Amino acid sequence: MTGDDLAQLRRMCLIRAFETRAVQLYAAGEIKGSLHSSAGQEGVAVGVCSHLSDADYITSTHRGHGHAIAKGASIDRLMAELMGRATGYCRGKGGSMHVADFAVGMLGANGIVAAGIPMAVGAAYASQVRGEDRVAVAFFGDGALAEGVLWESVNLAALWKLPVVFVAENNQYAVSLRVRDGFAAERIVDVPESFGVPSTAVDGMSLVEVREAMETAVRRARERQGPTFLECLTYRFTGHSRGDPNHGPYRTKEEWSSWLEKDPIPRFAAETGAEARLEALTAEAEELVEQAAERARQDPFPTVESAYEDVYPSEVVAG
Repeated sequence: MTGDDLAQLRRMCLIRAFETRAVQLYAAGEIKGSLHSSAGQEGVAVGVCSHLSDADYITSTHRGHGHAIAKGASIDRLMAELMGRATGYCRGKGGSMHVADFAVGMLGANGIVAAGIPMAVGAAYASQVRGEDRVAVAFFGDGALAEGVLWESVNLAALWKLPVVFVAENNQYAVSLRVRDGFAAERIVDVPESFGVPSTAVDGMSLVEVREAMETAVRRARERQGPTFLECLTYRFTGHSRGDPNHGPYRTKEEWSSWLEKDPIPRFAAETGAEARLEALTAEAEELVEQAAERARQDPFPTVESAYEDVYPSEVVAG
């Protein structure tokens, strides 16, 4: 096991521990609003971000905690945001679906399906215009395949050879709609190929496969060869959101159980010879997350007087 392997396994354990505790805190009423867990999809988030620096950009989805943590966001500020504290990323006003950390290139999660995709294309365009060596990544779910803005973004990125990677996290369902029932093409990757964009489908439950595919995609982007489209076949271990059961009525228990056996965390530990370290890494991650939750409990809620702060710009900059 290399140092990078260990760091990536530790990061996956941290994401899983965070998501597990967040679900528990939501059930206990300590997290309000909505909550979408990315448990099961850690291999995609960490595999993709393993080739990115803080200078590179990502845009995320409503299921974005894992992306944020994989990119280097603080679990303290993330937990504080989910628990509605003023010390959170959005000062406790944004909640689960609006986290951003510009310091590590996390341009934001988004509650609107596919809304982050054109933002990533814009960031890639800015990098190109400025002559910077920055790559942008757009994470999105299979539900975004039905949104026109995805294909408009793919087309524009191909026309201008922008340094952007489109990462489709195909977790099999857009809420309860199966991909095969909502997308006419036999293979998702055939569609971006028609725009001249190299496209690859990989096993999203394998961090190794995602990491290898991402290495090629990032190299192409940095060498100004244009965009790449990755379809990562994965699965969310929980329901769509907290009002949705883990299995049934649209996912059978047998299907759910079969995907649990493909868990990316023990799989990566086995592939890298780190099985003996997994228990300790899991305990370490759980302790860090519990400390983050306890710190958040001690932090203040935003004041009523701050309700309109950060809504409008404090000054207008002349163009």
